[in-house]
Amino acid sequence: MSMHPLAAEIAAGEHKGLEFKTQLPQRSQIAKTVIAFANTGGGKIVLGVDDQRQIIGLKDTDIFELQDRISSIIADSCSPALLPELYTVNLSGQLVLVIEVFRGSAPPYYLKKEGPEQGVYVRLGATTRRADRVQIQELERQRLNLSFDEEPSFEFELEVLDLSPLNARCADKQIVLDDAALLNLKLVVKAQGVLRPTQGLVHVLGLLDHTEIQCARFKGTDMSLFIDRKTYSGDLFSQLEAAEQFLWNHLPLRGEITGLQRTDTLEIPPVALREALVNAVVHRDYTRRGSNIKVAVFDDRVMILSPGALLHGLSTVDFKAGRSELRNRTLSRLFKKLGLIEQWGSGFQRMKEACESQGLLAPEICEDDTFFEVVFRRKKVSDSTTKVSEKEQQILIFLAAQKQITSAQVMDLTGLKEARARRILKEMCEKHLLVRQGKGRSTSYKINLKNGQNK
Repeated sequence: MSMHPLAAEIAAGEHKGLEFKTQLPQRSQIAKTVIAFANTGGGKIVLGVDDQRQIIGLKDTDIFELQDRISSIIADSCSPALLPELYTVNLSGQLVLVIEVFRGSAPPYYLKKEGPEQGVYVRLGATTRRADRVQIQELERQRLNLSFDEEPSFEFELEVLDLSPLNARCADKQIVLDDAALLNLKLVVKAQGVLRPTQGLVHVLGLLDHTEIQCARFKGTDMSLFIDRKTYSGDLFSQLEAAEQFLWNHLPLRGEITGLQRTDTLEIPPVALREALVNAVVHRDYTRRGSNIKVAVFDDRVMILSPGALLHGLSTVDFKAGRSELRNRTLSRLFKKLGLIEQWGSGFQRMKEACESQGLLAPEICEDDTFFEVVFRRKKVSDSTTKVSEKEQQILIFLAAQKQITSAQVMDLTGLKEARARRILKEMCEKHLLVRQGKGRSTSYKINLKNGQNK
């Protein structure tokens, strides 16, 4: 006999969209939870279930009287008006009452006695919390069907902005970035009679201090000691490329010989890393100044953290299933146009398949009220991995910033004699870490992006 769908939900435990109560709680408590569900992704309050997920039912209760009391509490306490569905379900002989709340169309909803400034509540994980000012502003934008990056920016004049980084990317895709295209992409908007840059354009160009990516390679499995640390600013495209390069510099290549051919692959698939980085850049919460995207490499994992929780009450389960909610419509539209996003909602599946194809675990997804995080678990480095010595690591780190290096620069960087410096460069070419360019005095070396990196 199959389990009732509600019983299966209860067995899985409380989450963003599900809360258990043994009986009707206090007026304000039930109203706050209803408001929180309406402000985020909707949800159910199930009366007659304890914290251990045991279905105890409602004992000696007049169900019709209880439903009337709940309806009265919600009508008297919540604004704007909410009309959740109330119904009973018999689960193995135990009667439970379900209060099902749908995501509201007129947020922010609030507790009347606390007012619209202090009485707004949202769901974060399996808890109900008072919304802060940033969350309230986001809810107000939702009501107007706007996103923050579509709003005009009054910090910069359009005429003084250097659009060359954006123009270069668009030219690669044969996109002419004239005023009509800028308006169509919501990179500019008409405000007070003139064209102004939107927040999306300002952030694409990296004009604000908090629009950065901070990268670090830590020794061991915690943050007590770092080996390398970089902060990348500038336009978002350059930041993405620099963060990718940082990861490639600090992750080993695995060599596999098939017949007469050697194939080098990055320990974590580049397509998975790139997908996580693009997701972090496109979907981060740019209203939260003082927070940056963080990329960290540990001995056992790679972590990519983006400011801001999932939008509209979206859960990590929803995210993995491919449900998509766009926080930054302008950035999403632009990145899709430039081919940096393939298909809405396909990112996690692509990361998962890429990792599993190399024998890795699927990425781990977690969130809090202030961040969203993707974690890739690393394998123990095997004998087939291309080993990188301390001197080679110095060279790779130098190249992450300078793009090319000469034997003379290697001597200055490492303190080695000329013969040893040339030998190291030759060995790094044989390992497919570097490629040589030029001849004689003009010889230099750069990172090899063609082996195992799909660049």
